[in-house]
Amino acid sequence: MVLIGVPLQTSRAQEAPVAPVAPVQPDQPKPLQLSAAQLFQFADAARDSGDFASAEAAYRALATNPDIELRTEARFRLALMLADRMGRPRDAAIELRRILDEKPDVARVRLELARMNALLGRLGAAEREFRAAQASGQLPPDVERAVRFYASALAAAKPIGGSIELALAPDSNINRATRADTLGTVIGDFTLSDDARAKSGLGLSARAQGYARLPLGTKTRLLARISGSGDFYRTGQFDDYALSLQLGPEFQWGADRITFSAGPSWRWFGQQPFSKGWGGTAVYQHPLGKRTQLRAETALSRLDNRRNDLQDSTIYAATLGLDRAFSARFGGGMQLRASRTAARDPGWSDWTGGASGYLFRELGRTTLVVDGSYARLTADERLFLYPKKRVDERLGIGLSATFRAIQWKGIAPFLRLRAERNRSTVGIFDFSRRAAELGVTSAF
Repeated sequence: MVLIGVPLQTSRAQEAPVAPVAPVQPDQPKPLQLSAAQLFQFADAARDSGDFASAEAAYRALATNPDIELRTEARFRLALMLADRMGRPRDAAIELRRILDEKPDVARVRLELARMNALLGRLGAAEREFRAAQASGQLPPDVERAVRFYASALAAAKPIGGSIELALAPDSNINRATRADTLGTVIGDFTLSDDARAKSGLGLSARAQGYARLPLGTKTRLLARISGSGDFYRTGQFDDYALSLQLGPEFQWGADRITFSAGPSWRWFGQQPFSKGWGGTAVYQHPLGKRTQLRAETALSRLDNRRNDLQDSTIYAATLGLDRAFSARFGGGMQLRASRTAARDPGWSDWTGGASGYLFRELGRTTLVVDGSYARLTADERLFLYPKKRVDERLGIGLSATFRAIQWKGIAPFLRLRAERNRSTVGIFDFSRRAAELGVTSAF
C-alpha cells in the first residue's frame, strides 16, 4: 500500500538489507535480514494485526533509511498509525513535521498535519496548514474537497486541550518606566525615585491556557476558556500577572465561524491587586479564497482600577486582520486596530489606533517569525499635573524562532527578541525597552 506516492519496488536502497532493530547476542542465532520492501510488509502486517509496538519499531527503523522517499513513506505511515489507531496525535504531528522539514511541498502531508493540529485543538495552526497546503498548488480535486471538509469541521475538534509556555526573560525595563531623573510638571520639575525609573531584571515568564468545547448541536458548541500569564522577579516588587475566564457559544456555517464570549478578568502588580474587569468579545473568521483568511473582532469591557478610581473606564475595541500563505513555507499577515477608552477622568480617556504585521518562514526544522507594530494614543484632555496633553507613539519590532529539531514529546524550545520605543509628550510615559525570552512551549 503506497500512501503518498513512494514506489516500493524501484529504489535500490530498498533492496539493501536493513539492520535489525534488536541487538545480536553471542549465543543467539543471527537475526533475519530484511529488505526495505519486506520490512514495510512486516510493519503493515503488524499494524493491521494490532501489534503496534512491533509496527512502530519497524517504521522507525525505516525512517532512518538514507533514501528520502523511503523514510518519508515510513514516517507518514507511522504518523497515521499513531493518530488513528493509537490515539497519539501529538506524536503523529511530530513525524509529519519532520517530513515537511525535508519536503515542504507535499500537500497531502500538510493536510494530515492540519488534521492533527485540529485534533489537538490548535485551530489557528490547523487553518495555517490548510492555507499552506493550498498555496503549494499541488492539490488534486479530491484532496481539495477533503480540505474544504476538514476546514468546515475544525470547530468540532478536540473537546478539551490547552498549552503552556515557560521562559527565562531578561528585560531592560521591567516596569516600562522612563530613564529620566526628573519629571516636568506645571509646578516645576520633580525628582523621580529609583522605583519610578526604569529597572532591568531577569524574570520567569509563564503563559498557560486551557479550554473545553461542548457540543450544543451539529453546528454549535459552548466554548469555555481559562488563560493566565505572569512575569515573576526575585524581589516580587514588579511581578505582573493576570487571569481571565471566558464562556460563550461558537457557531459554524460552512467555512465561516463566529464566536461570542464573555467573562471576568483580574490583574495583579507588585503582588497587589491592580484591576478587575468584565468584558465580552465577538470574533468572525472567513476565508478569502484558498490562501487568505479574514478575522474581525469587536470587544467591550468595563475596568475597575484598584489603585486609582479616576482610571475606571469602559473600553471599546475593534480589530481587522488578514492572514495569507504565500507558499507552503512562507506566509504572513497584517492587522488594524482601533480602541476607545472612556475613563472617569477625561485625562485618562483616549483614542488609540495602530497597525501590525508579521512574516514567517520555515527554514529546515526552524520556524522564524518577524513582526512589527505601530500605535498612536491621543488623550482627551490634559492631566492636571502635566503641562501637555498626553500623545504617545509606540514602535515595536520582534524576532522569534522555534527549534523543532530538538523537541521532546511535543515540547520545543524557542527564542524571542523584542525592542520597543514609546515616545510621549508626558515624560513619565516615555520609555524604551529591550527584552528576550528563552524557554519551552507545548500544547496538550
